Amino acid sequence: MSDFVFYLRLGWEHIMNIGALDHIFFIMALAAIYMLKDWRRVLVLVTAFTIGHSLTLALSTLRIIEVPSAWVEFLIPCTIIFTALANLFQRNFTTITIRINYFFALFFGLIHGLGFANALRFILAEDQNFGWSLFGFNVGLEAGQIVIVFFILLLAQLFVGFLNINRRGWVIFISIAVWLAALNMAVERWPH
Repeated sequence: MSDFVFYLRLGWEHIMNIGALDHIFFIMALAAIYMLKDWRRVLVLVTAFTIGHSLTLALSTLRIIEVPSAWVEFLIPCTIIFTALANLFQRNFTTITIRINYFFALFFGLIHGLGFANALRFILAEDQNFGWSLFGFNVGLEAGQIVIVFFILLLAQLFVGFLNINRRGWVIFISIAVWLAALNMAVERWPH
């Protein structure tokens, strides 16, 4: 049980620290088009991301797939850029247009999962149960993502619901801010 708690805390800290800005920005870009009333949809969205993330995290940690870390670190902000740009092209926020984000979350989760594999490989002791440790990590990751999502949804409710900011204006503001930050990350991480 102590291994589970250790990896749960590790998953939580993976997203809930300043070093995880790329992860936080991606969650912000995904959640930007939703309102507080959509919280169930967003939880499914975040879970889709975690599924993709955990799949490649496991495969990469076990060295079944290997991608050069320089390319992974570059591709992660590219996923944020793409998601933020996709938000800018959504004129209405119908169920059909919003469901496109489930694909983004799952697919881009695959890329993000590659990013932590090297660190996890070094942390994981040989006598630890890999599946149980990975499960604990993903529970912590999911919990952290849920906290971030609810914070974003509460901000959306405040600005759009109570202060009557135009919803499209809110989405554009968040998406452009995240896009600019991710663009800077991508430039800094360009593989040489």
